Amino acid sequence: QAQLVESGGGLVQAGGSLRLSCAASGRTVRSNAMGWLRQAPGKEREFVAAISWNGGSTYYADSVKGRFTISRVNAKNTVYLQMTSLKPEDTAVYYCAVDFDTAVGRRNYGPADFDSWGQGTQVTVSS
Repeated sequence: QAQLVESGGGLVQAGGSLRLSCAASGRTVRSNAMGWLRQAPGKEREFVAAISWNGGSTYYADSVKGRFTISRVNAKNTVYLQMTSLKPEDTAVYYCAVDFDTAVGRRNYGPADFDSWGQGTQVTVSS
């Protein structure tokens, strides 16, 4: 079992920036890839970004490449998602997640690749 707590969500205008944080505890996750998922109203949960155990490799959905940056500080057991140039279509609940089956991550990620996630934090981008 792992406990993941997201924070940093809020309301921003299109073109703005927001930084999400994820604090992890419980089951050790420092040796695993971690990532972010999101779910918009009426839509399925989708992959956003992932990062390898040491931050050496990162992976992004095409929709956020060049705008979002994932990072981690293992000494603090924390994962971040820096979001810039936000668009209304980025509006969703964002979830921190852990992939217990790999340390380096995967070339093609989907929501089913993650084994656990937190309660989520709401991000709303207005026009």
